[in-house]
Amino acid sequence: MSLEKTAEEYLADIPMWARKKNSLEDIRAFLERMDNPDEKRKIIHVAGTNGKGSVCAYITSMLMAGGYHTGAFISPHLTEVRERFLFDGKPVEYGPFESGFREIRDLSECMTEEGYCHPSYFEFLFYMGMKLFDQMDNDFTVLETGLGGRLDTTNVIRHPLAVAITSISLDHTEYLGDTVEKIAYQKAGIIKPGVPVIYERGDQGTAAVIEEEAAASRSPVYPVDRQDYVIEAWEEEGIRAGLKRLDGSFLRVLIPSQAEYQVMNALTALRTVEVLMRQREDIRLSEEELKAGLESMRWPARMEEAAPGLYLDGAHNPGGIEEFIKTASRLCEKSGKRACLLFSSVSDKAHDTMIREIAAGLPLDSVAVAHIHSDRGMAKEVLEAEFSAVSDCRIYGFDTAEEALKALLTWQDGEHLLFCVGSLYLMGEIKTILGGIKDD
Repeated sequence: MSLEKTAEEYLADIPMWARKKNSLEDIRAFLERMDNPDEKRKIIHVAGTNGKGSVCAYITSMLMAGGYHTGAFISPHLTEVRERFLFDGKPVEYGPFESGFREIRDLSECMTEEGYCHPSYFEFLFYMGMKLFDQMDNDFTVLETGLGGRLDTTNVIRHPLAVAITSISLDHTEYLGDTVEKIAYQKAGIIKPGVPVIYERGDQGTAAVIEEEAAASRSPVYPVDRQDYVIEAWEEEGIRAGLKRLDGSFLRVLIPSQAEYQVMNALTALRTVEVLMRQREDIRLSEEELKAGLESMRWPARMEEAAPGLYLDGAHNPGGIEEFIKTASRLCEKSGKRACLLFSSVSDKAHDTMIREIAAGLPLDSVAVAHIHSDRGMAKEVLEAEFSAVSDCRIYGFDTAEEALKALLTWQDGEHLLFCVGSLYLMGEIKTILGGIKDD
């Protein structure tokens, strides 16, 4: 059995949601035992409900275009865990991954013997990331929060260069609160004294919370909102848009996506990099490098056209579904085609609300629902019933995502576009299946 497989099996055995967890103070103790690798890195910290991964990817792509080496810690992964540790946009190689895993496994055993809790799944991977980024000695590290922000494992870092907060909507309400303002309070917990805060000001309530937390920390704020970009045209390759810069001028770019939400994510990332350029002498990017970084970014399963007429979107909460519907309905209208859909969800998401929004917002003819290969996956019978209650289209239930995808592909003709949505875990299964189909 290979070392890499051993690492995968070990990680898979760690509970995703541990009942007893290490406190932030305990997590800091782990890092101190590792000689505080995070203190040696130039970290950009990103939180939010939707768009975190895309903003991280845009920031990384711009820095790379400027000649900087970057590390990024993101979640979840789609097909394999190495995707969570990106070096210059690519997953960590097997050798460093295996070495980092062994070091954190050994440290965890020592710390557990001393009375600490075994690291949770996310916590273990965070330690691995900090170790790997320290060893690879990248110029900048882009760090995505896991759940929330204030109590998130990543919030043990003390001196980020900047904090970026993306759009905020209802998600993980059992942990973060049942209003967007309560959730914003948790996300804003990553703000550190004097550190600049770049945030999406789409909702006045959440913006007020972020601004209040920033003021308490005496942190300068740089809001971005819909008025800060102009869409010039939708093209086959993406959206041609103008992004407002700090000096008031506009950077004209072709955002490589059909989703308008990626324009806002690109703007948030651009503002973050420009704020750092204004505050630090060691960050210098030309307009051409900023433009090149934004236009070359690719991020999977965010309105990704995985095959002609087949779109994958990892939207998994009502806010994400709302944005998905905007893009999918526009694609249908532009092409004169109707929609066929593959949907699944995990049990702790608002799947009934998402289904209701999809049924009301898309011209649906057929829906396939499937059970995700996870203990948290919703039963197909529940999803079938929820679609049947709000839609008159044909609805089919499948035991696996593979069966559902194969059915969906048979429905493709000159009159339909195909969409897969509802969970990033589903997207991971689909991308694995599509890879197998291509290999065959």
